Amino acid sequence: MFRRSIFFMFFIALAVNGQNVVVDLKIQGNKKTKTTFLKKIARLKPGMALDSSFIEKDINRIKLLPSIAHAYYQVFETDQEGEYNVYYGVEENFTIIPFASVYTSNNDEFAFRVGLQEFNFLGRGITLGAFYQYDIFNSYGVNVRAPHLITPKIGLAFSYQDLTTQEPVFLDGGTADYRYNNESIELLALYEFDFKHRIEFGLNLFTEDYSFISGSTDPNVPQSLVVDKYLYKFIYDFNGIEYYYHYLSGFRSTLNFQLVRSQDQTLPDFAIGFNDFLYFKRFGKRGNWANRLRLGLASNIDTPFAPFAVDNNLNIRGVGNTIDRGTAAIVLNSEYRHTLIEKDWFVLQGNLFIDGGTWRNPGGDFGDFADDQNLRIYPGAGLRFIHKRIFNAIFRIDYGHGVTREATRGIVFGIGQYF
Repeated sequence: MFRRSIFFMFFIALAVNGQNVVVDLKIQGNKKTKTTFLKKIARLKPGMALDSSFIEKDINRIKLLPSIAHAYYQVFETDQEGEYNVYYGVEENFTIIPFASVYTSNNDEFAFRVGLQEFNFLGRGITLGAFYQYDIFNSYGVNVRAPHLITPKIGLAFSYQDLTTQEPVFLDGGTADYRYNNESIELLALYEFDFKHRIEFGLNLFTEDYSFISGSTDPNVPQSLVVDKYLYKFIYDFNGIEYYYHYLSGFRSTLNFQLVRSQDQTLPDFAIGFNDFLYFKRFGKRGNWANRLRLGLASNIDTPFAPFAVDNNLNIRGVGNTIDRGTAAIVLNSEYRHTLIEKDWFVLQGNLFIDGGTWRNPGGDFGDFADDQNLRIYPGAGLRFIHKRIFNAIFRIDYGHGVTREATRGIVFGIGQYF
């Protein structure tokens, strides 16, 4: 038995010595991002066999970090034959970023959201942010997201929001305007299977407050309502997108499922799920075709407070601020982005887009998708002003003009691509 063990150990030693082995992993080019953090999330470790496909996966994973604009690798043989040093080189983004969204329509509606986010807090890929929103009323929120807090694959996210808006409620006799407030606290656990697959799950505790302002009334619809709720949230994200600065290619799918429990059956329990499918394709050196398809389905409760909204800043550019609601949705955004000017750090990009969507009415059926009253199609054009060395530093301006029934038109400003 002892001789067999010695023979087996000797055989393993010969197998290892016959391979090209990584002696050390070195990080270069990083200033703010901690070397220990980058080595922590890298799967390549000293003593492993040299495998270029394995290294490529690490590089693609590092490129997904908000703090990294670009990443590459180099391999050098040491003085010992079959032993190699691997260098991961990174180009860092500036990550303390203000953001803003401004949107208006030909109904003289005006709203905006401004905030500040640090995407690389403590040099460890932690996102720390806060925002202020004006949409007739004042709102604010804070969030912390640390995807690698506990282990390279396990993290936590926390957020607090106090959102107040004026929401249209669609009644049989007309439309009413309500002051809507949602105060919430959310805690999520984050788990990453690999750099393409991750899940999030957790609990959100919130209070909804509806107060009638003006418009039509209905004896079956209260004019004042305060309800405590909680929801279970589950997100599955497959991210197969490859990044080259502001150019994207590949496919991404994000499923979001929520189960909402209510303390008042005036706003009963319901489930909601939606999946965003994104597809990007490069055309030549300057072209980028971008697409987003959202399929959403919720419990089909006949309520004026349906969960899917038709909104300027969410899904259809130029349509206005929350002009309709539904219990199911199909929304497609497609645009062609073309780089007009590209210098060392600056890019001017133009885009042509078409946004379209349709909704199921609360309590209705899937035939509502074909109803021209629910269909919205908005083509348009826009510009992007991009800083290549600052994460998400894309100032966008889009003009959308409706071509379907009761169409409007409007301008949407913002930071970051629309999707």
